[in-house]
Amino acid sequence: MRRRRETLKNPEQELRVFRMRSLLAVLVVVCLTGLLGGRLFYLQVVQHEVYSTRSEKNRVRVEPLPPTRGLIYDRNGVLLAENRPTYNLTLVRERVEDLDATLSLLVDLLEIPEEEVEAFRVRSRQRQRPFQPALLMSDLEEEQIARLAVNRHRLPGVEVQAQLLRYYPDAETMVHALGYVGRINAEELAGLDSGNYAGTHFIGKTGVERFYEDELHGQAGLRKVETNARGRVLRELGHTDPVPGKDLTLTLDSELQKLAVELLDGRRGSIVAIAPPSGEILALASVPGFDSNQFVTGIDVASYRGLQEDLDLPLYNRAIRGHYPPGSTIKPFLALAGLAEGKITPDTTIRDPGYYQLPNDSRRYRNWLRWGHGRVDLERAIAVSNNTYFYSLAHDLGIDHIHDNMSAFGFGQRVAHDVQGESDALMPSRDWKRGRFNQPWYPGETLSVGIGQGYWQLTPLQLATATAVLANRGQWVKPRLAQRVGDEEVPVELPDTPPDITLDNEGWWDRVFSGMEKVVSGHEGTARRIGKDLEYRMAGKSGTAQVFSLGQDQKYNADELKERLRDHALFMAFAPVEDPQIAVAVIVENAGGGSTHAAHLAKAMTDAWLLEDEAPDTEEVREALEREDGRVAGN
Repeated sequence: MRRRRETLKNPEQELRVFRMRSLLAVLVVVCLTGLLGGRLFYLQVVQHEVYSTRSEKNRVRVEPLPPTRGLIYDRNGVLLAENRPTYNLTLVRERVEDLDATLSLLVDLLEIPEEEVEAFRVRSRQRQRPFQPALLMSDLEEEQIARLAVNRHRLPGVEVQAQLLRYYPDAETMVHALGYVGRINAEELAGLDSGNYAGTHFIGKTGVERFYEDELHGQAGLRKVETNARGRVLRELGHTDPVPGKDLTLTLDSELQKLAVELLDGRRGSIVAIAPPSGEILALASVPGFDSNQFVTGIDVASYRGLQEDLDLPLYNRAIRGHYPPGSTIKPFLALAGLAEGKITPDTTIRDPGYYQLPNDSRRYRNWLRWGHGRVDLERAIAVSNNTYFYSLAHDLGIDHIHDNMSAFGFGQRVAHDVQGESDALMPSRDWKRGRFNQPWYPGETLSVGIGQGYWQLTPLQLATATAVLANRGQWVKPRLAQRVGDEEVPVELPDTPPDITLDNEGWWDRVFSGMEKVVSGHEGTARRIGKDLEYRMAGKSGTAQVFSLGQDQKYNADELKERLRDHALFMAFAPVEDPQIAVAVIVENAGGGSTHAAHLAKAMTDAWLLEDEAPDTEEVREALEREDGRVAGN
């Protein structure tokens, strides 16, 4: 039997397998090609708009064009805040490969002080929009710019940009009225319109600069530029011009403001002047001041610490935030309250033995003149600043009537339209004390309030405002710092203006004014020394604010006290009486009686405003003050 022959290869089977595999491969290729074609169709046709836009964004970049900040002028066109060209150092984080290494190199190149390094690094990491430059340094010096130019190849993403920088020509004189701008911090950035502030590195921090930030800033523009793969600008494709900020014209008179600072002569204090008919703030001085230009670019740590630790508190705006007992300056207002409430008449008199006693109380509340003024009526009580008369009146009125009548003049509240950061100080009341100390109000506290002591606290701006309302015979015109915003006038009649004060008898204003005139022109007036050769009719009232309380039988002796424990000197005045054009409030800390130091400063301010051809000689004022030093003439 023959064996069947076996073979190692089967060509037919191999051919079938080959054909099957080839068909499968073709199917796979066809499927993959179909998928690829479908994907290409999806990307090229369906998603064409999306990827075209992305491609355009890689090629075209939109850059913000920051607006030019509006300028600030005084009422006479004197420039108070301008913009100077400068160079800033900026960094775009998206273009920096190694941020830490870049920052270290910049610190070495620019010789940044060690205490400033951390702040420098914080600014570099401040949250920004993508590809928006972060401000690292402002106002670069020429040597710093040269170092950066030489090392530019080592600093991708770091640029030196030209920009206008805020500058204040009379920084120390105007700082507490104008305020200043500074770098935008992270907290401020979170609350800003990122589109309008793109490319802007500074914002108003205090004062007028902050209150009118929206008007001064303007509207940002933009430009479209074509860039290469490295981000270098090749050409500009188009742009929208920014809208510059509006210029601001203030009511301040720069010469009067300078005079106020010169008159204070480095002493701690404040002078505020207001035009009663219009409410225009003519001067808003607080001394000492500081150079606000340091804060624009970022003050160094050592300098800022020095300002903070200065015992004279130069950063403190005394004009709007300083709290002082009003002393006897409130006596004309209290007299009007007594007339309005029917507690006295213009002819009411009392006998002053040198003190006042509450019923069934042995304590004596002393008049400043220990032996008393004898028989006094309303006008004489104001002229000689008789405490006993006003102790009696305060007791008759009671704290509730005093609070309501004094609040009508603006005490204990914010009074101005556009003064940023103003304090409302304190007009005490029965309810306030119960809420603050959980204690009842005592009759003796009413007597203290009746001569402007005790809990009562006011600001110089409040005192000047109340004086202006008094000069207007009760008509309220809200104080303001802005005269024009751009071409638009700020109206005299402003919203939220308190209601006018009306009296049953218009002649009562004249009787109070007469008493105030006698303060400066009467033979018994506490400030009669400034009335000599006065060329206009002035109504004024002096005041002395105690820094600490005296015991019942203690006598005040300035020579035995440290300078900072001496009384504050106050004076308020308006002139001319028949047609008031200026109301002034002066507070000089630790200067003694208001009838001496503060009164001379108030007269110099009214002279400067009313006697245009006879500007006061500050040296003569200083000599007069030297003659007054050590003199105590009461309140």
